[in-house]
Amino acid sequence: MSARKPRVGLFVTCLVDLHRPSVGFAAIALLERAGCQVEVPRAQTCCGQPAYNSGDRQTARDLSAGLIEAFRGYDYIVAPSGSCAGMLKHHLPHLFDDDPNLRAVADAMASRVYELVSFLTDVMGVTDTGTAPFAGAVTYHDSCSGLRELGIKQQPRTLLAAAGVTVTEMTEPEICCGFGGTFCVKYPDISVRMVSDKATDIAATGAGTVLAGDLGCLLNIAGRLQREGSAVHVRHVAEVLAGMTDELPPIGEARR
Repeated sequence: MSARKPRVGLFVTCLVDLHRPSVGFAAIALLERAGCQVEVPRAQTCCGQPAYNSGDRQTARDLSAGLIEAFRGYDYIVAPSGSCAGMLKHHLPHLFDDDPNLRAVADAMASRVYELVSFLTDVMGVTDTGTAPFAGAVTYHDSCSGLRELGIKQQPRTLLAAAGVTVTEMTEPEICCGFGGTFCVKYPDISVRMVSDKATDIAATGAGTVLAGDLGCLLNIAGRLQREGSAVHVRHVAEVLAGMTDELPPIGEARR
């Protein structure tokens, strides 16, 4: 008798749903290759992070209550975003600090939340996604939430190396790109300076592609690179690991 496949609920994220659905399809492909049964709950909504960061705890709590119900029963909840996964895993439970019963339910949900690449390596033990080598050198941007809240650093680099991808590191890959959710709206001048510095660091590597695990960072970086006339391509790491780059234009570029 074969072992039961882990039942995974994919948390798609708002940005993936609205701007880059291919990241969601890449995540499904990777999870299925790893031996998971993947489902996408239709009732899922925003993780609540924009409201939470803006001080609107009630809206964030209402969204979180819906997510707890939508993802009930799954063995794991996986998101192709360190930012959203960090919200669900570390911040969502505190929205229910005033209710011990709901807090316990929220904690149980949070314990099953993982970022995609971390889940593949740390939980499923994936060491090679079986993807054909990606042509050309890449550089990798470590998103703030993924790195600092979830400890994601070596995992994507390990899978990229197994896929034959050459990673040329930036001088400061761990420095914020300036997106920061609502930060770029509240402090646009500071945000522009930060992403401009990031673009300079990317250019100095000589890599033709920059990867990351958070679409917010990637959209921000892609916008800056295009404004500066850069030829560097921008992609989500899941698309590269799933071998979907031949059929998809880089982020921010129209399909030819």
